[in-house]
Amino acid sequence: MANVDTPEQSRTRMLFLGEDSLADGLRLIGFETHADPRAEDVDQVFRELLKSRDRAFVLVDERVMRSGAANLARVRREGGRIVVVAVPPLAGPVQLQSEVADRLAALFGSGNLAPQE
Repeated sequence: MANVDTPEQSRTRMLFLGEDSLADGLRLIGFETHADPRAEDVDQVFRELLKSRDRAFVLVDERVMRSGAANLARVRREGGRIVVVAVPPLAGPVQLQSEVADRLAALFGSGNLAPQE
């Protein structure tokens, strides 16, 4: 007999963890938002996602991505049912952190990755 997902099982949660100015807009389009979370709060959100086994699409800002939260790092290493994507700030320079960006910076130097004006 084939496994058939119930609506609850096939649901993907959409979350945002980051600056309040971005949270407002994302909340309007249906994201669960955690505005200006502390590192402990970030860790707790990801701990709960791991424990609940929910599928999730999670947007985080650069500050959250660089927070050092252990469970965020674990989710990023494991991949799978929880997808984490960093978004740039509304104002200021864009310096997204990712394995790809780190490797490119090592190869070409971080100054060569800055946007050209």
